[in-house]
Order: sequence, then structure tokens, then C-alpha cells
Amino acid sequence: MLSENTRRWIESTTGARVFSVAVLPGATSSLLHAVEIESAAGRQSLVLRRFANQEWVRREPDVAIREGLSLQHATRAGLPVPGLIALDPDGTHCGVPATLVAKIPGSVVLEPGDRTSWVRGLAESAARIHRVDAGGFRWKYRRYNDGQALAVPNWSKQREAWKKAIEIVEGPPRTYSESFVHRDYHPGNVLWQNGVVSGVVDWVNGCRGPAAIDVAWCRHNLANLHGVSVADDFLAAYIAEAGSEFEYDPYWDLMSVVELLPGPPSMYEGWRASGVPNITNALMRERVDEYIISVLARL
Repeated sequence: MLSENTRRWIESTTGARVFSVAVLPGATSSLLHAVEIESAAGRQSLVLRRFANQEWVRREPDVAIREGLSLQHATRAGLPVPGLIALDPDGTHCGVPATLVAKIPGSVVLEPGDRTSWVRGLAESAARIHRVDAGGFRWKYRRYNDGQALAVPNWSKQREAWKKAIEIVEGPPRTYSESFVHRDYHPGNVLWQNGVVSGVVDWVNGCRGPAAIDVAWCRHNLANLHGVSVADDFLAAYIAEAGSEFEYDPYWDLMSVVELLPGPPSMYEGWRASGVPNITNALMRERVDEYIISVLARL
């Protein structure tokens, strides 16, 4: 499961013996393994992430360094994130760039029993991240499909709405105050324990940028997962938590959806791994269309 070089690297880095290794389900863009190590001090649970997507590494060769520094920045700010143990930035030991972090307690919750508390917890956690000073942080926000020609998706039944959304996103860029931003903030990256948020994981895209892009990214994920009303509940909860620090602009909601083009929406593998019943492609597309219309109505 792990190469001998990788195992030796973990053991030399931690000063402990690798006791067990198990695949963590639900990862889509990298390989995740739970690694148990054992020393005289006892056992410790770690997570090894290997960036095996060659196209991603070619495009962003510093991807492991970015996650490592994001975690260190978040840790210094007191955020509940995995502690960085070691980096293999160029794949010398793991074959591909990799990060090794401490495993934090908790699990992903996507079908909560108390949806109101769940939404509030997501909002409070996001606002806490955005209060962290990002001054001097190396990476800056950019659109995922920046520079690509955008077209109204053929699968949509709301072509005029998409046309309007693309026009707005490709219009004059918005100014914003820089915050520390997760950049992939959604329920699948938030861990819960005993009904409260215990941690936020997957900091590969950490950067300084608009807090609104995290809010928007979470909103469109919630709309896909549970519908527009839950996305709207999250926005209301975030505004209540952030107060005057945040000014809502529908532009960022539109950006977060448009930057997923050209691919059609489909069931996210991480949701399936977390026990969400299958959401058909047709329903996903319907929910995205409904979300676009709801956001345009806020302009």
C-alpha cells in the first residue's frame, strides 16, 4: 500500500514505527491514507496525502508546500486544523509531492439531525477563519478557470440565466479586503464531534483573498447537496456571525458556480463516501439552475 521509501520516510521523520496503514475513502484529487505510528510514547494517528494527479502537480508544483504553509498559518492563528508533521515537496520520498499531518478527531456530517445547528456551526467556523490576518501570506486568490473562454453549458435548462451570470463574472472585477481564505470551504471539509465543529481539513488551496469566495463556495455546495433554502440559511447565519466585517455581493455566488465550467455537475464522490444517498445528475443540474436563478434575483 505504501512503498518502502515512503514508510522509511515516515518512520525517520516521526521517530516511530509505522503500525498500520489504511485508505481513507472519498478523496478525489489526491491519495489519502490513515497511518498509525507507534513509539515508546504510545500510538499516534496521522494522515498522509499524496498528490498523484500529474496535471495538477505540473500546473502547481508547489502544491504540497502550499498546504503545509497554510496549515502552519492556521495553526499559529489557533484554528482547529491538522498539525503539520512533514513535507515531501518534490516527491523524493513518496514518489509524488506529499504532506504528513496529525489526524484530528471528528467526522464529516452531511445529513445532520439538527440542520439549524449544523448550518450555524458551518457559518461560525468560516467566520473564524476569515478573521485571521493574511498579511504577507504567499498565495493570492485567483479564479480556477481564469483565462478560459466560458460558454453557457449545454446541459442547462436556464440558458439565459447562465448567460447573465457569465456576463457578470467576466465584467469588472470586484475589489475586496483580503482575509485568510480556505478556498475550498464546504461541509465535506469540516469535521464534527459531539455536535460541534472539531476541525477544518484540506488546506491545499489556502490563500489570501475575499472571504466572500469561501461563503459562496459553501453556498453552492449546500445548494447542490440540500437545495437553495439551505444555502440561503447558511448565508443568513454567516452574515449574523460576521456582522459588519462582511458585505454580501451576489457576484461571488455567481463566480463560485461559473468557475466550475465547463464540466457538468455530478455526484461528488466525497458525499457518497460520507453516506449521502445517490443524487442523480439530472437533480444536480436542476439544483444548480435553481441556485443560479435565486442568486440573480438578489442583484
